[in-house]
Amino acid sequence: MTFKPNGVLPYQDIKELINQRIIQSSSSITDGQIQPSSIDLRLSSKAWRLQASFLPGDNYKVTDQLPKFAMHDIDLSKGSIFEKNCVYLVLLQESVSLPKDISAIANAKSSIGRLDLLTRLITDYGTEFDRIPLGYSGPLFAEVSPRSFSVLVNKATRLNQIRFRRDKVIVSDEELVKLNEEEGLIGENAIVDGGISFSVDLEKGEKKPVGYKAKPNAPLIDLKKINFYNIDDFWDPVEVKEGCLILDPGAFYILMSKETVTVPPKFAAEMAPHLAMVGEFRVHYAGFFDPGFGFSTVGGAGSRGVLEIRCYESPFALRNNQIIGRLIYERMAKVPDILYGLRIKSNYQGQKLKLSKHFKNL
Repeated sequence: MTFKPNGVLPYQDIKELINQRIIQSSSSITDGQIQPSSIDLRLSSKAWRLQASFLPGDNYKVTDQLPKFAMHDIDLSKGSIFEKNCVYLVLLQESVSLPKDISAIANAKSSIGRLDLLTRLITDYGTEFDRIPLGYSGPLFAEVSPRSFSVLVNKATRLNQIRFRRDKVIVSDEELVKLNEEEGLIGENAIVDGGISFSVDLEKGEKKPVGYKAKPNAPLIDLKKINFYNIDDFWDPVEVKEGCLILDPGAFYILMSKETVTVPPKFAAEMAPHLAMVGEFRVHYAGFFDPGFGFSTVGGAGSRGVLEIRCYESPFALRNNQIIGRLIYERMAKVPDILYGLRIKSNYQGQKLKLSKHFKNL
């Protein structure tokens, strides 16, 4: 029996899953979809406007619940507008037939999270969003809910991605301390407790703001248009007084971590989306960090974590250098044949404060 190492499956193993038809698609999967530790998923033409978000539950397929929640069908073959504060469901082109030793986790792509476009994966018999259990075989669906901007989507638009695991090999706190000393995961004075903590940078720069706040009544965004939109039409610069930013309930902010982030080639990382003990806000939609992110040998030195923050029930005063989240590191089953920023297009390698790729660079 061939030994199969545990951990997050890398680029070359994902390609093998495709060859073995463990990952299938209604149209040919392209090399551009495959990332160092994940694969991008594409929308099909079949979508529904929903009355409410839902999970199908143990005994039901997703389609069993559509008569209860679907308001009308939508054909994405020629594009369709997904309106702000509405909920949509889209059948994905990709499906899976997982063996009993592989599970998967999904997450929004970086550009999608930075648009406040809540995107979550749903499976048949699912009781959790963004989780695919061991041995699952069936279709995949994306629930999409624009929160700040209405968007134009099309068939084959990529909103989310899947990371496959054989077991879950979380790096322990003891190992993280040593790894941070050796690789400088987030630099000196790291706080390690169930992951490695990071803080927010609210220190004013000379030319750029410390962050952006989404405007409440902005124009439509066509997700196919890259480096196209003027920032001022969609975002207001964040105003910080005496090192403090008061987050408004229901508002969406793009901020930046104080620390640089490094993900060595043998590891993948995920940002925990919500830590109730540090404040009532969500800190990230798109939490995957690929092997090689921030790694100096592939042009990533100095990369910061971009924070997609949505405040919940009450105003919250955020201080400069305040800890607001943590990074969880996992071992890769193998070092990927390609790293983030090497041989594939990487929009955010070496990033500081950066909006999604749809906006013109300053």
